[in-house]
Amino acid sequence: ACITGLLGPNGAGKTTTLKLLMQLIYPTSGSASILGRPVGDLDVRRRIGYLPGDLRLEGRRKVRQILDFYADLRGGVPQERIVALCEQMQLDVTRPFGQLSKGNRQKVGVVQAVMHDPDVLILDEPTSGLDPLMQREVLNLVRERRDAGAAVLFSSHIIFEVEEVADRVGILRDGRKVIGRCAKVMAV
Repeated sequence: ACITGLLGPNGAGKTTTLKLLMQLIYPTSGSASILGRPVGDLDVRRRIGYLPGDLRLEGRRKVRQILDFYADLRGGVPQERIVALCEQMQLDVTRPFGQLSKGNRQKVGVVQAVMHDPDVLILDEPTSGLDPLMQREVLNLVRERRDAGAAVLFSSHIIFEVEEVADRVGILRDGRKVIGRCAKVMAV
């Protein structure tokens, strides 16, 4: 298991790559696989935790209802796990999603992505909108998933963030992989 950081400037293709892996968009050619299976395989999809770059959910539902919905969707997640993650992320589950700040919406997205202990974690700029303490908590969650055996792919345009947690780094520019160095990590 390892953490792979996907670096690149805005518009480089990071989000597009992650959306392709999640089949939110489709390639004009080629194919992709996760865990040795096609990305659309339902068994594989159940084993993925995904955080989109811009989480959009129904605004009137309370955070608790949203997290319960995702827990049910994934076949059940122990309430203790959800509560512990919400406490770790300092997330108020009684507020409607539509009343949350960008940072608190991001926290909801992080919790829903990791709460079922996925084997693969795909995160699109997971620390966006978070204060420095919460950024550190998210990076700790990423490390915890790796240490539990999960493969993690996350995008960022913040080089120090990738350097801090990534075991491997891919650098994109104009939708193509660029070979180069990223501090202590060799780009692949």
